[in-house]
Amino acid sequence: MIRVGIVGGSGYTGGELLRLLHTHPEVEVTQITSRGEMGNFVHKVHPPMRAVSKLKFIHPDSLEPCDVLFLCLPHGNSSKRIEHYTELAPTIIDLSADFRLDNVDAYAKWYGGAHPAPAWLEKFVYGLPEANRDQLQGASYASGVGCNATVMNLALMPLAHAGLLDSVSAEIKVGSSEAGASESASSHHPVRSGAVRAYKPTGHRHGAEVAQVLNTDAKINFAVTAIELVRGVHLTAHAYLNDAVDEKTMWKTYRRAYKNEPFIRFVNQKGGLHRLPEPRTVAGTNYCDIGFAVDEDDPTPVVIVAALDNLVKGAAGSAVQCMNLMMNLNETDGLEFTGVYP
Repeated sequence: MIRVGIVGGSGYTGGELLRLLHTHPEVEVTQITSRGEMGNFVHKVHPPMRAVSKLKFIHPDSLEPCDVLFLCLPHGNSSKRIEHYTELAPTIIDLSADFRLDNVDAYAKWYGGAHPAPAWLEKFVYGLPEANRDQLQGASYASGVGCNATVMNLALMPLAHAGLLDSVSAEIKVGSSEAGASESASSHHPVRSGAVRAYKPTGHRHGAEVAQVLNTDAKINFAVTAIELVRGVHLTAHAYLNDAVDEKTMWKTYRRAYKNEPFIRFVNQKGGLHRLPEPRTVAGTNYCDIGFAVDEDDPTPVVIVAALDNLVKGAAGSAVQCMNLMMNLNETDGLEFTGVYP
């Protein structure tokens, strides 16, 4: 069995990792850290693990060597102690933003300062399997992914790689869990409930990841809006193309790009209630659902709709998928949960 440790395990992504890895056939989570919850059973903060896991939180200084270490720390923490963590495990997957960008100048621009460990940026593979599967296989270090970047990248990669994109204008609607487990003024229930708040109309940091992955000259703009939702990311993107396309061409483009992807589903029905992707139907799963609409009278701009769970495909699920590739395991191990409905 592969011995796994989770650093910073009391947050939402740490809890998702614990849930996913507990059913993984090749993995045993042997340690999970939390300064604030040290000595408590994990089910105190992750109630689904009651009577499922007997693990207790330990202090980070008590970490012992293991095979794989997942880092679920606030931004800026992993990079300051990366040398220490690599001495504890040969395989590191960091879910923070510390190692997502491969350029020191881009990091300084988007994160407001010099990177604490710039030499390590080139050692990490950006952890989106659909974009970097070959690089992840056998790699020692992988970054996490931004949930908003992931929904944009997965929705637009087929068009970008086909050379069809000219520009994109998109809106991303997100749930409250994107803000993390710590309370804040913006996540306070009386303030958040019933709200539709455009909290990042321009300049979202995840735009750097989109530019890095899509690698296109197309101009891409997106706004992020908080809505009354706990889990989920929902994208509506107006993609302006340099060639007119019909629906048949769109199907061919997306099927060609994603025909072998285990966690990409197409949702594009002509009738019924669930005609296009929605966050509710992917909650708890590692799927990203993608659909589109083409206006026959004006086919140059197409509308791409996509949805994923920000805590799973947008964080912990992609991290587990990366681990499977890095450790030469079945890519879908631990990620077979299909969700619940209604």
